[in-house]
Amino acid sequence: MTNVKENYLEIKNEIKTIAKNCGRDPHDILLVAVSKKHTCEIINKGIEAGIEILGENYIQEATDKIELIGNKTVSWHFIGHLQSNKAKYAVKYFDLIHSVDTIKLAREINKQAKKINKIQNILMQINISGEESKSGADEKDAIILAEQISRLPNINLQGLMGMPPFYNDPEKARPYFSALFNIKEAINNEHIQGVNLLHLSMGMSGDFQAAIEEGSTMVRVGTAIFGPRQ
Repeated sequence: MTNVKENYLEIKNEIKTIAKNCGRDPHDILLVAVSKKHTCEIINKGIEAGIEILGENYIQEATDKIELIGNKTVSWHFIGHLQSNKAKYAVKYFDLIHSVDTIKLAREINKQAKKINKIQNILMQINISGEESKSGADEKDAIILAEQISRLPNINLQGLMGMPPFYNDPEKARPYFSALFNIKEAINNEHIQGVNLLHLSMGMSGDFQAAIEEGSTMVRVGTAIFGPRQ
């Protein structure tokens, strides 16, 4: 049986060490424990161990879990590809949506958030790898999309999310993390009204050291905490 508590504390300690070694405050880096395809039983072990943020990829699976586990002790983040027709569920159940990549999706989130009198926190997903298989807005469209989203009153754009290509060597992912940091800075330098990007959701189990060194504020770790997926 996977020792979730031991794994979680080990990852937290690793993040702390990496942050201190590159002159960052460890409190500025949030650990999103990716719980997709894991049972409520093992997720509850994680919550007991101190997990504060859970990341889910699939709406139906996630809503079932949130109904069972609740959201009083943890914050739920949606990190998967989101279709516009599922936006109402994402708005109802999630504190932060990491994967907004079109103005169409942003408008639907805004519409659904308005219905329940909520300001929905989101991140804008950028396709930093340029791979067709990956979701995300094109880098060249990032500033325009941020401007468009800024006009939606029930959305709060808090940062960016991105995924590099898969490499066995995490150092090869570093330039992609650096590129996403630069996109964040470029958007902030535009001084768009109501937009002050604080967060970068980047880095997973195999490459979060490089991501933190390049400015990540949220790392998404699943298997290293919860063990192999069901």
